[in-house]
Amino acid sequence: MSLAPPADGALLVVVGPTASGKSALALDLAARFDGEIVGADSVQVYRRFDAGSGKPSAEERARVPHHLLDVADPSEPMDAARFVALADAAIADVRSRGKLPIVCGGSFLWVRALLHGLADAPPADDALRARLAAEAVRDGRGALHARLALVDPEAAARLAPNDFVRVSRALEVWELTGQTISDRQRAHGFAEVRHKAQMVGVQRTSLELAARIEARTRAFLAAGWIDEVRALVEAGLRDARAMHAVGYRQVLDHVEGRLPLAELAPAIDQATRVFARRQRTWLRDRGVTWTAP
Repeated sequence: MSLAPPADGALLVVVGPTASGKSALALDLAARFDGEIVGADSVQVYRRFDAGSGKPSAEERARVPHHLLDVADPSEPMDAARFVALADAAIADVRSRGKLPIVCGGSFLWVRALLHGLADAPPADDALRARLAAEAVRDGRGALHARLALVDPEAAARLAPNDFVRVSRALEVWELTGQTISDRQRAHGFAEVRHKAQMVGVQRTSLELAARIEARTRAFLAAGWIDEVRALVEAGLRDARAMHAVGYRQVLDHVEGRLPLAELAPAIDQATRVFARRQRTWLRDRGVTWTAP
């Protein structure tokens, strides 16, 4: 790969769908350009969510310093605004030591917020969030998504029915302001440049990615994913935000008896493939430099 280090103080941002090889690429670039990695993953930020989040190994962390891993308790809220504040601090710290910050992760809404800011939106309303969460338990996440489709079809088309966190937030903005989150994002335009960035990723065919997703699922399950989720539930963290993540949601269904073990890995594979397609759609026309594996 003939990639050169970014010019004019820009960040290097490693993107790509789940299982495409972002972490390996970030490690390679960090070694080549004397960099440190700043995570942008909405599950890896949480302590105790380890087996199914793809966190770097102890050996990888020893090779290259990593930031924004295990920075929050599972019961703590971690939204894009808090992530941006933490990432800004980490980037400044890395630069203060003459190193190159390399942002790496699959939470692309967080990446967008870091690079281009956030649309104006009201702060979280705990009572409203609790009501929406109770409705999701009572009626199913699909019912909340269907309601969002009535008031903000653009957001509903963009969000998966099972993405409770973002569907709930979109409904929250609507109920608090009478405006859709889509209208507010459109008005913002994400034209602000908070950080100049060069985005890179690993190019994979659909067949390659599907095979890597299956291998990833089986490796995570072999690493104790089911036992981890069972322990999290026993610790009172069943409703932690990260438990809604792809994979964790399916393992929780198995732990609570809704999904047989024989169907678990295929269900995780399918949900991950859907998520990866959404990631690929988001990355389209983003100016990513795609590299060969």
